Amino acid sequence: MAGRIRRPTDSPALVHSETGAAAEAAAAVAASPEAAPTEPFVVPRDELPRHVAIIMDGNRRWAKARGQSEMDGHAAGVEAIREIIRHSVRRGIEVLSLYAFSRENWARSDEEVGGLFFLLEKVIRNETAELKAQGARVRLLGRIDELPTETRTSIQSALDATAGGRRLQLNIAFNYSGRTELVDATRKLVTRGLRPDQIDEEAISGALYTAGMPDPDMVIRTGGDERLSNFLIWQAAYAEFYFSSILWPDFGPDAFDAAIIEFASRQRRFGR
Repeated sequence: MAGRIRRPTDSPALVHSETGAAAEAAAAVAASPEAAPTEPFVVPRDELPRHVAIIMDGNRRWAKARGQSEMDGHAAGVEAIREIIRHSVRRGIEVLSLYAFSRENWARSDEEVGGLFFLLEKVIRNETAELKAQGARVRLLGRIDELPTETRTSIQSALDATAGGRRLQLNIAFNYSGRTELVDATRKLVTRGLRPDQIDEEAISGALYTAGMPDPDMVIRTGGDERLSNFLIWQAAYAEFYFSSILWPDFGPDAFDAAIIEFASRQRRFGR
């Protein structure tokens, strides 16, 4: 996209996008095979996670391993999103939260940031009808006011069109940061005039971007890394973590089922 990207004043400094490119590409080749469930999918509905959150990592490594551009990788990642949304509806997942663009991603090049905005706008515009047909209700988590005007307009159109969705709450974390979310929640509580003794976990949860939703039962991260990367850091306090070496564009329904089967096999104690 032509022209420089207008970044938030507190966004991170630009980084060199090619750092470690050779190592990333080599890792991508080893990490890309599609996973299949280790057993047939027989998870009872009452053992399914209500809320699944996914850190979609590996688009750029997937592209580099194939000699393609970063934006080709992001476009392939969008195709994976489409399949996972459909499969979440089939499986009866109530809430699906996808980490699409962190506030730390402002450190990437103008070309990549602008391309991501363009891709998000295009996807929302093109997929709104199907999302509505799937019964998905779209909600964006993050500082939406910092996004370009045309992106915000497309987003609002999708939010309005899918407001009646009841089968799946689809959260797109875009321009999102867990720490920023806590800052924004604190500011809300101060603005509301709450006294210190009125601020408790319930008050904070009610001021978050995810207010009114169940906390994630499972956080999936693709791409081989094993960290939370500032994603839903309050809400994921008791989530089960599932780390996959599969790069996001290759993470399909079978890999998703494998994660759910693993979730159902675990015993959740919640500190008890």
